[in-house]
Amino acid sequence: MNKTSSRVYLAIRWAILVTVLLFIYLPLIMVIVYSFSTSKSIGGAFGDFTTGHYARFFENEALLTALKNTLIIGVVSATLATLLGTTAAIGIHYMKRKLRSAVDTASQITVVNAEIVTAMGFFLFIIFLRDTVQVPISFSFAWLIITHTVITTPYVILTVSPRLKQLNPNLLEAAMDLGAGKMRSLFTVMLPQLAGAMVSGFALAFTLSLDDFVVTSVNNLDTGVTTISTYVYDGLKRGFPNEIRALSTIIFAVVLVALVGYNVAKAKKGSKK
Repeated sequence: MNKTSSRVYLAIRWAILVTVLLFIYLPLIMVIVYSFSTSKSIGGAFGDFTTGHYARFFENEALLTALKNTLIIGVVSATLATLLGTTAAIGIHYMKRKLRSAVDTASQITVVNAEIVTAMGFFLFIIFLRDTVQVPISFSFAWLIITHTVITTPYVILTVSPRLKQLNPNLLEAAMDLGAGKMRSLFTVMLPQLAGAMVSGFALAFTLSLDDFVVTSVNNLDTGVTTISTYVYDGLKRGFPNEIRALSTIIFAVVLVALVGYNVAKAKKGSKK
């Protein structure tokens, strides 16, 4: 490859990279910029600089309630999904090969399945339990937590399973040889090594719960529970709520700080080793 063709190839690679980054980050940048604008629509004339959207966000009780509901559902379902997913991943890891392959495949159905199908499945299931089996259950805040836990648990399994395969099995056996029982070996040897994967699984489960709309809206019949996704959808019917620009910017800032903090802590931990 001569020098000219090498430069052309490099320019094409950079052009593709810049284009992809623009498509990823330009919408976020526009939301952040227009969160300080008096413009009624994103993409129009900027208008004057203002922080009024942030003030109205903290005064909007309906939006704050939706945010509170979203965070509660997200934290509780992500915690349950992390516990269930980690337990399931460990159980699957120690199964016989053929059974492990079958169970592992079955556990990922909700990952590859269309979300609307999963949402309707939950909807019909609770109707069946309530009307046919006569179980005293109904659409509620707790039911939303259950549905979010179920749809996010497979992602935790996907996150923890690769880390399990990297563990040294001799460490667990050595702990038991030294007199530690299975449960003590699990909590003192295995789980500390899975901590990073569990944190990643929790973060992924929380993000998926925060972002979910289809399962939440379908299984939110007559509950009166509003989440950020349903609030935004209802608000879009009347025009994009200006307070959402402020909320989107705040969420992005929190995620960015958390991500940078996690990577810095991880880098410091790696340098100590």
